[in-house]
Amino acid sequence: MIRERAYPVEPWHVRETRLDMDVLAQSESVFALSNGHVGLRGNLDEGEPHGLPGTYLNSFYELRPLPYAEAGFGFPESGQTIVNVTNGKLIRLLVDDEPLDVRYGELLDHERILDLRAGTLHRRLHWRSPAGREVRVRSTRLVSFTQRSVAAISYEVEAVDGPLRLILQSELVANESLPPQSRDPRVAAVLESPLLAEGELTTGDGGLLIHRTKVSGLRVAAAMDHEVSGPTRTTVESEGYEDWVRTTVGCVLAPGETLRVVKYLTYGWSSRRSLPALRDQVGAALAAAKLDGWDGLRRAQREYLDEFWDAADVVVEGDPEVQQAVRFGMFHVLQAGARAERRPISAKGLTGPGYDGHAFWDTEMFVLPVLTYTQPSAVRDALFWRHSTLDQAQDRARTLNLHGAAFPWRTIEGAESSAYWPAGTAAFHIAADVADALRRYVLVTGDEQLEREIGLELLVETARLWRSLGHHDRQGNFHIDGVTGPDEYTAVKNDNIYTNLMAQRNLATAADAAMRLHDEALALGVTEEEAAGWRDAAESMSLPYDPEMAVHEQVEGFTRLQEWDFEHTPGGKYPLLLHYPYFDLYRKQVVKQADLVLAMHWRGDAFTGEQKARNFAYYERRTVRDSSLSACTQAVLAAEVGQPELAHSYLREAALMDLHDLNENTRDGVHMASLAGAWIALVSGFGGLRDHDGSLSFAPRLPSRLTRLEFSLQWRSMRLRVDVRPHQTTYALRNGGPDTVLELRHHDETVTVTCAQPTTLPNPPAEPSGPNPEQPAGRAPLMHPPPVPDK
Repeated sequence: MIRERAYPVEPWHVRETRLDMDVLAQSESVFALSNGHVGLRGNLDEGEPHGLPGTYLNSFYELRPLPYAEAGFGFPESGQTIVNVTNGKLIRLLVDDEPLDVRYGELLDHERILDLRAGTLHRRLHWRSPAGREVRVRSTRLVSFTQRSVAAISYEVEAVDGPLRLILQSELVANESLPPQSRDPRVAAVLESPLLAEGELTTGDGGLLIHRTKVSGLRVAAAMDHEVSGPTRTTVESEGYEDWVRTTVGCVLAPGETLRVVKYLTYGWSSRRSLPALRDQVGAALAAAKLDGWDGLRRAQREYLDEFWDAADVVVEGDPEVQQAVRFGMFHVLQAGARAERRPISAKGLTGPGYDGHAFWDTEMFVLPVLTYTQPSAVRDALFWRHSTLDQAQDRARTLNLHGAAFPWRTIEGAESSAYWPAGTAAFHIAADVADALRRYVLVTGDEQLEREIGLELLVETARLWRSLGHHDRQGNFHIDGVTGPDEYTAVKNDNIYTNLMAQRNLATAADAAMRLHDEALALGVTEEEAAGWRDAAESMSLPYDPEMAVHEQVEGFTRLQEWDFEHTPGGKYPLLLHYPYFDLYRKQVVKQADLVLAMHWRGDAFTGEQKARNFAYYERRTVRDSSLSACTQAVLAAEVGQPELAHSYLREAALMDLHDLNENTRDGVHMASLAGAWIALVSGFGGLRDHDGSLSFAPRLPSRLTRLEFSLQWRSMRLRVDVRPHQTTYALRNGGPDTVLELRHHDETVTVTCAQPTTLPNPPAEPSGPNPEQPAGRAPLMHPPPVPDK
């Protein structure tokens, strides 16, 4: 954990003012750049020292056998692991034959700045070699949002105290050595030299490498070119071998003179294209990058982000750390999805190898809701990716003797990659999560074309899964047995409420869509009888409830399970999964991450206000937050049940998850769902955003330390701006003509908003309902709000 504040609090920058070797790997994740297709970890330009080198391409993976102590029918046979592809970030510098290495000599000054508006990582250092020679280096790195395959680095060296002989070595390197594997299951498997050389080419100013993976058979090409400006006698030459290509620049700098090298990088991969085709692809991308040039790439980057922030920025007054963190989070969420283009958005994005680069249900239930309201084109692509894996999901369902589509719990290309079936195969709720992401996207955008093209089929196949997975009992109640909900400490149980409620909405949405799109539904084989069966299952869905405790049960019988002994669980034994057997966890009342509480957020229409308050207090005492997915959801419900100060604490935990390395695993990549969760905690928590019935509703209330919350949403072709103050909220439409009207609800009052004039309404005071929630011993929120400022 980063115990002390590592980065000064600034509204639009994440700035590192000194190089701390103890948290080098964490900073590499924080400073990672990506566009959803190419990802570069924030490694130092010279490559060493490093915590974890990493260059990734979305969905470029290697297959590996999944280990089983004892095989079983239907167990997935192979896993997928993201590959650290050819590293093009490397720029080594020799100063009078002394390699610039911050571990030697004297580092007089070092600063890195992640600029959230410019989309660049800037580095500045002043170094004195062991021989006493001084240089200043300035580098700026970007991964282009506008040119999908392109990254670029501007690298400048200035002589400080006398003439210097400089040798700069810019490289492409494949099959880098990686640190040994950890016992932590959240960490990636280590692949030894996964790439086989297929081609190498050098030019005077650069070169390229082409490799393929040994088992999955994917081919990758990486190319580089350089623009060099320096003294008159500056030499440039290149050489290449199987796993590396190097361009060497040499010169003698007088004091005050500068050598500048602009390095253009391009990447491409394919499972189908030939070697010549891939070679030509990255070559063409290089030509396009050089056509725009460094200044053109930076300008296009800034223009892209100006447009994004205009539609997506969140203003927070009263907590500067959260202001910085929510923008940091939104930037990383954008980086994960902007140019993914029908590839998955993984749990770590392209910032590190954590979870082997897999996508989980986190994408649909945390990341996509944020992007739906701020960058819906990325959601469209993510839904097309899920649909592209539908055949595999249908095959998986047949293997499990089910109908419809059983989407994988964790995957890269669509096949189930979890060797632990109680948390993987049994987590069927992913089907309803996909359906809900689709429902929300169509609702918010009005994209009827997508609904017809792929949406209906996704809804139909997931509804068929639920109808075959569940059953009616003798009283006519519909049950879904033997499943695992979001809480992985309560596995393979009957009637998980989150699963049941999300399946209920899935079934009803599918039936409605089949009625509206009658001809398309007939083409998919949907009959009136089948659709009626979906409605019947939805209407009779079982929701376990304990009348004695007056709370809903997370799963059938949960409230009768033995209580976990939190008082005698040492703080060093968290997360519990690393210190206790699953057998012990499964039979106790202990919750890894918000489950029933998550159901009350996304299916809040199924609970009364009193039920929410009682349920929240009950499960708060049993939730240990061993998952980064929990804090943002607890923030949303705490705000709704009248506990705004507790909600503020949970908001800070979600928002600062990576800037403070709260879970002590940021080294393996940032927590994309938690970063998205900061937006959710603010907009759905303190803004009270809900879309249960197909329309927008808000119930804004601020905690005592926040004086303002302002955010934007895209709704159909409109942009709505919501400005929340302690006692009132203003709604304004930012585009449209004089006839443009948006109807929404503000604290259950129907409001009409037009472009002509903003609408301002009072916020009712927050009134706590139900018992005050308490956390398990030692598991209170980690990040408490700052003191209330003096009036």
